[in-house]
Amino acid sequence: MSSFNTERDGKGTITLSPKNEADQSALIVISHGLGDTSEGFADVAEHLISQLPYAKIILPTAPTQPVTMNMGMSMPSWYDITGLDERSNEKCKGIEQSKANLEAILEREHVQNKLPYQRMVVAGFSQGGALSLFTGLQLQSNVPDAEQKKLAGIVVMSGYLPGAKQFQLTKGLEDTPIWHGHGTADPLVKFSMGEKSKVLLTEKGVTNYTIQSYPGLQHSVNPQEIEDVGAFLKSILPPDDTCKVTLQPPETMSVKELKGAIRKAGLTGKSVGMMEKSEFIKLVRDHRNGKL
Repeated sequence: MSSFNTERDGKGTITLSPKNEADQSALIVISHGLGDTSEGFADVAEHLISQLPYAKIILPTAPTQPVTMNMGMSMPSWYDITGLDERSNEKCKGIEQSKANLEAILEREHVQNKLPYQRMVVAGFSQGGALSLFTGLQLQSNVPDAEQKKLAGIVVMSGYLPGAKQFQLTKGLEDTPIWHGHGTADPLVKFSMGEKSKVLLTEKGVTNYTIQSYPGLQHSVNPQEIEDVGAFLKSILPPDDTCKVTLQPPETMSVKELKGAIRKAGLTGKSVGMMEKSEFIKLVRDHRNGKL
């Protein structure tokens, strides 16, 4: 029996969360590569959550839009790519909107569930890894004196720093841990491009950037890299019950919200025959308290 719940919203987002949502104390957002969808990394997410059972993993899907490099064909893409050379990598039309969408996911988790940013990670493959790097190091507080939005870390797989000329490292995020895995035989995003990204970011002030090479690996990931990603995540997101999310009390939830919580928890069978709201409240409360 699975130790986590999987929810597909019908709009391209997949969410994996602990069986008991009250056990969540971390968030990992994984962004896919060009032309892919959230389904492309669903199996990786399942493997990772088995190692970090207290984490929620969200896999969004990029908007479908024309990509210049692919003869203008429309496909899921976080931003437009006109070429793989450095000059073509300057504008990245659409990246600011994708960055805002990624920020909204993090902000929602922080505001609704009171999860600290220091318990969140952005990760991604190829274009998704590039977006994660671009977003995670530029997070800024919306209001003065607010808690700094500093992530636990950033994971880049076969990625690079996009839009280098427009990138501005946010003060205070210089030592955000970055783990970058990259195949040495990658013909699309060359390993040298990954190395140059580290150099560029170091010049801008980044101090904690690790790049791990995988000899012979092309534009893909392999089991060893996934194991290394898992080890990195466990090092920056160790178990910490003091950071568990703060959920909406069942007593304040509507019947629709209660039924949604029951469905996500896999307790629909236990709710059969229930008519009164108080019964739904008790079921959700008992589940969160570990009585079921």
